[in-house]
Amino acid sequence: MKSTGTAKAPVSGVPLSTTTLAELEWQVQQLQVAIARRAFELFQAREGEHGHDWEDWFRAESELLKPVSIAISESKTRISIRANVLGFEARELRVSIAPDRVIIVGAKHPADWDRPVGAAFGPGQLFRTIELPLEVQPDSAQVRFEDGVLRIELPKAIKAETQVGPRLL
Repeated sequence: MKSTGTAKAPVSGVPLSTTTLAELEWQVQQLQVAIARRAFELFQAREGEHGHDWEDWFRAESELLKPVSIAISESKTRISIRANVLGFEARELRVSIAPDRVIIVGAKHPADWDRPVGAAFGPGQLFRTIELPLEVQPDSAQVRFEDGVLRIELPKAIKAETQVGPRLL
């Protein structure tokens, strides 16, 4: 007996809800302040020697943030992103999706979301902004977490086609 239905691949992993950029703003600001403070400490350790500001900033980032490697693929209808967030759990991650970018923020301890500016950050934080090659539909995105990998499926935005040809006046 033949089946008349179509088979769908099983969806695995833990679904994550997305958050708005405004909701992530506090965490992003805290991370930037912590990086700036550490970069300034490095500047002071060199007795105020100028000319190494980018070096100090990148070193501070590497000391405070875990790296996030990503892979992006594209089909006719969607963009797929795989982000390696090994060491984090679903409850420790926040994802914001805009038409032109994806932002991933992570805190090893969820209480870190509300830390004051003066609190020390450590390598248990992550922050990654991914600029997208074209616009997507954020409201239709699917975000799943499984085995240290964040899987984000983004449907491409449908652009209205303009008619070319004679117009009736």
